Amino acid sequence: MNMLRKGLSSLIVLIGFSAFSQFSLNSFHPELLPKDKWLDVRVKKSGPYIGYQRGLYNVGELGVERQWKRIKFKTAITHGVHIGFNYNFTNNVLGYETGYWIKPSRVGLTYGACANFFTDFTHNRIGVSPVIGYKLYGFHLQTGYHFLTPSGNFKEVNTFFISLRFIIVNDRDFDIQQKNPLFNRKKSKE
Repeated sequence: MNMLRKGLSSLIVLIGFSAFSQFSLNSFHPELLPKDKWLDVRVKKSGPYIGYQRGLYNVGELGVERQWKRIKFKTAITHGVHIGFNYNFTNNVLGYETGYWIKPSRVGLTYGACANFFTDFTHNRIGVSPVIGYKLYGFHLQTGYHFLTPSGNFKEVNTFFISLRFIIVNDRDFDIQQKNPLFNRKKSKE
């Protein structure tokens, strides 16, 4: 009989907790538990980058990149755009590219795409290149494939490549919004 009482009282307590948990605490004390997150931290970074691309040909890269990072407690999502040029000194090939990449977690891979234009000053090729990579601090290692328009005599472009870039951050902007009233202390009136 004692076991039955303990089981029944435990069941009543669990039903009570379950019923009470259906109510939002925000309706009782909205100033203490807002639905919004406590902190919203965003970082913007920009600066020039230098890089080296290796495929069938060695190519030097220069450009500028802008990154946006939204920092959350568990993850940090980073977006980046870049515009730059590259030059193959041995074959006299100039290339321009602009692109976008995203890093959806702190230690995950980056995924992106670039639009490309290459010229040997006689013939031109344009195309796109999907890229996948890994970013750590200022270094960004990427590999990808250039899907280019056909050209008869102009072959001195890396189709399959790997590149390593280093961004020199010279502009950094933090945007911190404190959304919880516990962070905003009211000044007493004197």
